[in-house]
Amino acid sequence: MIDERVVETTYGPVRGADAGGARAWKGIRYAAPPVGDLRFRVPEPPQRWAGIADATSYGPACPQPSFPNMPLDLGAPQDEDCLSLNVWASGDTAPGDGKPVMVWLHGGAYVLGSGSQALYDGRRLVSGGEVVVVTINYRLGALGFLDLSSFNTARRRFDSNIGLHDVLAALRWVRDNIAAFGGDPRRVTLFGESAGAGIVTTLLATPAAQGLFTAAIAQSSPATSVYDRDRARQVAVSMLDKLGIAPTDVDRLPGVPTSAMLAASQQVFNEVPVRNPGTLAFVPIVDGDLLHDYPVKAAHDGRSHPVPLIIGTNKHEAALFRLLRSPLMPITPRAITSMFTQIAAEQPDLQLPTSEQIGSAYSQFRRGKARSLSIATDVGFRMPTVWLAEGHSRVAPVYLYRFDYATPLLKLFLVSAAHATELPYVWGNLGAPKDPTLKLGGAKTARAVSKRVRTRWINFATDGKPAGPAGEPDWTAYREGDRACLIIDKTDTLTSDPDAPIRAAWGSEMVGFR
Repeated sequence: MIDERVVETTYGPVRGADAGGARAWKGIRYAAPPVGDLRFRVPEPPQRWAGIADATSYGPACPQPSFPNMPLDLGAPQDEDCLSLNVWASGDTAPGDGKPVMVWLHGGAYVLGSGSQALYDGRRLVSGGEVVVVTINYRLGALGFLDLSSFNTARRRFDSNIGLHDVLAALRWVRDNIAAFGGDPRRVTLFGESAGAGIVTTLLATPAAQGLFTAAIAQSSPATSVYDRDRARQVAVSMLDKLGIAPTDVDRLPGVPTSAMLAASQQVFNEVPVRNPGTLAFVPIVDGDLLHDYPVKAAHDGRSHPVPLIIGTNKHEAALFRLLRSPLMPITPRAITSMFTQIAAEQPDLQLPTSEQIGSAYSQFRRGKARSLSIATDVGFRMPTVWLAEGHSRVAPVYLYRFDYATPLLKLFLVSAAHATELPYVWGNLGAPKDPTLKLGGAKTARAVSKRVRTRWINFATDGKPAGPAGEPDWTAYREGDRACLIIDKTDTLTSDPDAPIRAAWGSEMVGFR
């Protein structure tokens, strides 16, 4: 009898497991262990394995620092040998079915998260049998986004944008192998949230990504958090200083214990946004090799890959960072003022909004926390999203959204539709054991919202058009004439240009904005 859980891949067969009406293959290696001489290098193909590899448990998560105010259950132990992925399909999916594929990139400020988090359990998303889902691990923090290339020597080479290279390697694995799991390599939707969405929008402008995905979804992308080599070098110098390594001794880096790397990277991660509000330590960079220009600028110039795109944000993004007391976003008037001062000094030719424009755009808020939170949301997420949508809409259909729905509990805690609160709705994992958001009610409405979101995301992956369930409004593409935006709340509402006030303040062409 044929065991349908055994699938042949490029590097050898893997055996998955049945998972509550679905089938899952977990911890499939897509690259060689990035350790020793391969630390800080682009991923290499794995060696072919002998026999059938067990694919019933998740592979290790990338090592990452611990933040008491941001506890995460990664669903797997941590280890630098972390380059694996997971495939989810309905129980009746068979090789050759040619179903659309959705490849997920987790968020976590480029330093946290994994593809094995319980939130990204794919059973619900594939339960209808319409799609095959892939979740991946990529290198994080200093291991994935520390640019040491300026310290290259004849003895030691360091690559840049390693985390992006990991994702590209995983996408090539999908291209070469997903048909055996019932997926269609010609219909691959790359989707992600926060830093994962930042990778999505960055790969839209990355030549090497051409042809590896045919549609994209970016949920709360920090699309302008892509920096130049000078800023990346400053972070690298800071890391070396924390490690007690002179630039002339960079050959020692591949042998530095993981624990020391994490301790140093956590210090740098904490210091950078305090010193330079609105910036992150570890992000993709314009290296002139893999990434030639800033994604928003590339989109503005019509140079992004012409694939259909869903892109949007949550209404109250910054509220999560206030709740967690995180320094990652400038959420106080002092931090926002400091950020504007630094940007003006760094980029004197950039036309920043005047105090009068800010006052007009945010006139509905009294001065203080509410105004600061709204400005932080727009600086960090909304305006970069709108700028990218405007540019990309010139080469492919773009569907802009804003997620406004919040359960009674989230409203009570004054976070409402904060950063990442849309995730359980996309994955259909509302009310999971560690999801408290339904504790004060609202389950019926929340599940209806989730069904609409999942239907639109799956339909988009199927044919590039995000149709909702029967009776729901059509989601028309974003055009400068009406700037259509789907407001996702208790009901879906298609509205015209809800960002007009903030666009008036921030403009439409601030492509150099950090």
